[in-house]
Amino acid sequence: MCPYRYYSLMRISKDPKQIRYQMVISVDRVGIKQTARDFRTSRNTVRKWWRRWMEQGYKGLQERSRRPRYSPLAVGQEEREHLVALKAKYKRLGADQVKIIEHLSLSARTIRKIWREEGVSSRRRRKKHKTKQNLREMKRRWELFQQIDEDTKDLCDIPEYYIMMKSLGLPTIQYTARDVTTGLLFMGFAQERSLTNSVLFADYLNQALDRYGVDLSRTTRHTDNGSEYIGSVTAKKPSAYTKTVEKVTGQTHGTIPPGAYTYQSDVETVHNLIETEFYELESFADRDDFLRKARTYQIAFNILRPNSYKEGKTPWQLAKEKRPQLPIKVPLIPPVFIEDLMYQNPLSILKGGHDVPSTPLFARQ
Repeated sequence: MCPYRYYSLMRISKDPKQIRYQMVISVDRVGIKQTARDFRTSRNTVRKWWRRWMEQGYKGLQERSRRPRYSPLAVGQEEREHLVALKAKYKRLGADQVKIIEHLSLSARTIRKIWREEGVSSRRRRKKHKTKQNLREMKRRWELFQQIDEDTKDLCDIPEYYIMMKSLGLPTIQYTARDVTTGLLFMGFAQERSLTNSVLFADYLNQALDRYGVDLSRTTRHTDNGSEYIGSVTAKKPSAYTKTVEKVTGQTHGTIPPGAYTYQSDVETVHNLIETEFYELESFADRDDFLRKARTYQIAFNILRPNSYKEGKTPWQLAKEKRPQLPIKVPLIPPVFIEDLMYQNPLSILKGGHDVPSTPLFARQ
């Protein structure tokens, strides 16, 4: 006799069909009544499985679904197809989000169940390398100077540079502008991070590019939300930097979402490169020597240094492919000490507004 009740065995068994098979074999040997005693269950239970065994064989010992044959609240086929279409529309958004956006009456659990049954339930996160490839491909198709990323870099935390910076009065801040689609690099240097210096550098670059015939009418100058670009976070009017950028007809100033530092990845990448390839390796005799070597590095970066993430080509090669008539002087626009720009044309300073003095015109040759 079995020491456990039949239903207790069913709850813990990994293969209930095997126990039922032993039961129906026992019926052939000792009959229904004795089998019910041996398995500590009712005769009706033994009889039920005996009949299914006789009708269907071993397959009949499988538990049948207790799902109702008709459910008046079941989701119709048309509504299921609509949910599948919504999944395609909203891609990786989850059921809770889609329910809110579309004002659906179904529960998020039901929506997920239908997506799973229809084979469209995956919310798998994109692999990081795939996302980067997609972004590179998108940026590769942009026009030359469609977007220029600008940012600043602190130079005070580079050990190899720090002592020379202090003893020779070298710059403490680097201002960087980089064309996103080609990687062309432009630099300025200053003793402080400020809105004034951002305006001076923006005006310098505007006039330099205009001087060589570069069309900036469809350009976005992209920065973070630092006070050197947007002024006060509570300001209700555009900053002096924004006004300087938008003096060029069609050119706009765009900022990244707060905290979205990866949106500036192109300029952050070049900051890492210049630290390891320039500041950690070079030594400088004085400020003039610093500026000469910075210009040499910028020329090498723009014209000679191939970029493995941009088809193995140099920024200048990519720029020429997009605009064959572009003059060679564009990648040769020299780095500057930004504060010195203020003194090139002192009369222009008197024309400034309340926050920042206006900037001198770029000397035209």
